[in-house]
Amino acid sequence: MASPEEDMANNAATPPVAAEVVGDAHLLGFSDEILLHILSHVPSTDLVLNVRPTCRKLAELCLDKSLVHTVLLQKDYQASEDKVKQLVKEIGQEIQQLNLAGCYWLSGSTIEHVARCRNLVRVNLSGCHLTSLRLSKVLSALEHLRSLAIDVNPGFDASQLSSECRATLSRVRELKQTLFTPSYGVVPCCPSLHKLLLYFEILDRTREGAVLSGQLMVGQSNVPHYQNLRVFYARLAPGYINQEVVRLYLAVLSDRTPENLHAFLISVPGSFAESGATKNLLESMARNVALDALQLPRSWLNGSALLQNMKFNNPFYFSFSRCTLSGGHLIQRVINGGKDLRSLASLNLSGCVHCLSPDSLLRKAEDDIDSSILETLVASCCNLRHLNLSAAHHHSSDGLGRHLCQLLARLGQLRSLSLPVCSIADSARGPPAQPVMHAAPRGFGKKVRIGVQTSAGPFPGPAAPQPASVFWSLLKSLHFLEHLELIGSNFSSAMPRNEPAIRNSLPPCSRAQNVGDSEVAAIGQLAFLRHLTLAQLPGLLTGSGLVNIGLQCQQLQSLSLANLGMMGKVVYMPALSSMLTHCRQLKDLRLEQPYLSANAQFFQALSHCASLQRLCLVSRSGTLQPDAVLAFMARCLHVVVCHMFTGDSLATCKSLQQSLLRRPPA
Repeated sequence: MASPEEDMANNAATPPVAAEVVGDAHLLGFSDEILLHILSHVPSTDLVLNVRPTCRKLAELCLDKSLVHTVLLQKDYQASEDKVKQLVKEIGQEIQQLNLAGCYWLSGSTIEHVARCRNLVRVNLSGCHLTSLRLSKVLSALEHLRSLAIDVNPGFDASQLSSECRATLSRVRELKQTLFTPSYGVVPCCPSLHKLLLYFEILDRTREGAVLSGQLMVGQSNVPHYQNLRVFYARLAPGYINQEVVRLYLAVLSDRTPENLHAFLISVPGSFAESGATKNLLESMARNVALDALQLPRSWLNGSALLQNMKFNNPFYFSFSRCTLSGGHLIQRVINGGKDLRSLASLNLSGCVHCLSPDSLLRKAEDDIDSSILETLVASCCNLRHLNLSAAHHHSSDGLGRHLCQLLARLGQLRSLSLPVCSIADSARGPPAQPVMHAAPRGFGKKVRIGVQTSAGPFPGPAAPQPASVFWSLLKSLHFLEHLELIGSNFSSAMPRNEPAIRNSLPPCSRAQNVGDSEVAAIGQLAFLRHLTLAQLPGLLTGSGLVNIGLQCQQLQSLSLANLGMMGKVVYMPALSSMLTHCRQLKDLRLEQPYLSANAQFFQALSHCASLQRLCLVSRSGTLQPDAVLAFMARCLHVVVCHMFTGDSLATCKSLQQSLLRRPPA
């Protein structure tokens, strides 16, 4: 039997699959720099376990530090337990950054193998099975660790952490904790923190129905002061208990605010009343620190002079989501009357209905914006990469060169943009005509639909974008946009993630009727688009613009569509099916639409999305065909999340679930 070295020598003599001909040159004839760049796109498990054994040259390149220094396995559903164990065995000593976030299928015993990566500097174990004892065992071996991400689940007991584990934690500078139970987690063991990221996902009740209380944390309140802390971030899921727990974290900071603090971010759904401790903290921050990033609950900003007193130093991130910040305050207090803010990279004004209007808070939804405010904002923050203006009515007047889209076109470095649908309507078209409810039909001729635009052409030909429209011109100037959201001003999801559900949603803005298939087709200009959300577009007639996106946006990975066209009938399914046949890179699809029929044609088209991993259908009074679902799941082997909320009976859903669970493994 030949030795492994002899096998590799034989492989080198007769180039294997890796040495296929590209044009007139063998792949292995490329320079090492080009090959390393190619190999950097190969998943780590495939790189080490499959590519490396093919030949001697690739065996050397696959162990290059640039490839094994960082191993990213987050949500890599092909990374089985055996592959992860073998990977750690082969290159464990070389790994300095390891990301296992979301690898919920890995057992606790497999997670323990992380302890073999003794040179780890950063490790993310969020979503992994970790007990207090297992965490202690892993961290005890990682003397060089400086960044840690974990979940804190019910039953966590910090007293079970060994002295070696505590020594490792004392050197950690970055900590991300996701809390599923009221606890400080490992925070008391980390006095050297520079960055603290907290995600509160605590339910108000246990599975047994018992009510939880933040008072469970009283016995752990001996948290040291964090004088080295530079970044504090907290994101809360809905629930009273999450607010109670975060107040205890803030109370520690209010005693003595870190002098080096430069980023303070709190994301809270709904209202979050101030307490004495939080007021003291904010007053101390206004006196003693200069911030680079700020995000506060809206109730802390509304009617407060906080922004007027806060000091900023080369800010890069502002979020004033859903607060009553007016245009005058935005200009004077945030960007200091047009002061140069070229350092600002991200600005979130979602739900700020007055931010582009004068100081008067008596603005009506149909009023036009003050374009001079937006012009000042664009001129001052010329290097913005992320901008969110959604969840508000931003209507432009007819002034030449004063349309919102024309002003935003100057922000050529944008990578993500979120706008209300009504803001992209071409103001030159004027308001839509009102439908005549009792008009008599003219003879036997075809009835004319009043109040909506006419289709540019019959489906399946994609709608042609209008080069003269302001939205088309905006997208033409944003060459590298990767993330785009067009969401109706009054849209509310039936199943929101971090907001309370609203049963009675408002009708769409009247100007949104002017946004239809041609505007959707214009999105096809974005060659680098990866994430797209379209919600509450009542003017969509056939959805033919979706086909244009599928044909031209070949990098699209995430697609979310909700409430498109007239609500009583789903008119865009043929176009969507045609679009999906071109979406080879699509990984995540979410559809929210009443009366949706998830039939065989839809699932057949969806089967062309070879990379699909997550599917979510939300449809009141909708239907699905179980046989089509089973056939789809048999073809798309990478799908790991399939959520379907329709109007089908409970018996149908349970039968489908059992059929999926009984499927033989791929």
